Amino acid sequence: MTRVQPSLSPAELDRLAQLARQLRREVVLMTTEAGSGHPSSSLSAVEILVTLYWGGILRYDPGRPDWPERDRFVLSKGHAAPILYAVLAYAGYFPREELRGLRRLGSPLEGHPNMRRLPGVEASTGSLGQGLSIGLGHALAARLDGRNYHVYVLLGDGEIQEGQVWEAAMTAAHQRVGNLVAIVDHNRFQQTGAVARVTDPLAFPAKWSAFGWKVEEVDGHDLLALHQVLRFATAFEDGPFVVIAHTIKGKGVRFMEQDFTWHGRAVPRDRVQQAMEELG
Repeated sequence: MTRVQPSLSPAELDRLAQLARQLRREVVLMTTEAGSGHPSSSLSAVEILVTLYWGGILRYDPGRPDWPERDRFVLSKGHAAPILYAVLAYAGYFPREELRGLRRLGSPLEGHPNMRRLPGVEASTGSLGQGLSIGLGHALAARLDGRNYHVYVLLGDGEIQEGQVWEAAMTAAHQRVGNLVAIVDHNRFQQTGAVARVTDPLAFPAKWSAFGWKVEEVDGHDLLALHQVLRFATAFEDGPFVVIAHTIKGKGVRFMEQDFTWHGRAVPRDRVQQAMEELG
């Protein structure tokens, strides 16, 4: 059964934009409090997750995290756990006050998502390259169980250098899995520098297409454009769909933007106020 979401009104877009700003603030505060984490990788993905969770794309119920008909979201780039945790808290899966426990001993908010410890986490990720295989497994299970849920997998552009990603991509196309949507957070930088030093990002669309996927590119910070392409991806049933979202690493905090050295480094306390002012 095809699911088509209505377009967003100006008021809804404004609400999502305000939510995105607040979630960015949470990411900075969480990682600074922890003294570690991956803020810049989280900040590039904010609008993607906001559109999925509050744009009417993802079906979920915080009161029933194991609801069989829920859609599944898999954060394959598991080091961006801070934004996933912020989203889950704001969506009602657990109290927002727990966000300050990021990476603390005993806290369920581990450095990478642990599905056994936190409601709303669909897969324990962080060993890069595995999320698309997990998502494919969920998508095939829906077919076997006769269920109508969709699976959305967020990958990093450095992560898709992993061979397992392409094994899953090849299999998904062969199986014509129409309820699987991959989203590439194309922020152009990985831990040690520019992605272009290792692989050619300009080849991404042709590569996914050659593997049998429907491909669309989008500005990953444009909420309206994201909503339109994710609506299209959800309604598309003739095989797997990939959205290449062009984003900015560290988006929203100017001194972090496009500086790969912030990949695994929290904002120091003496610069938090500057970051907060830039985030509005």
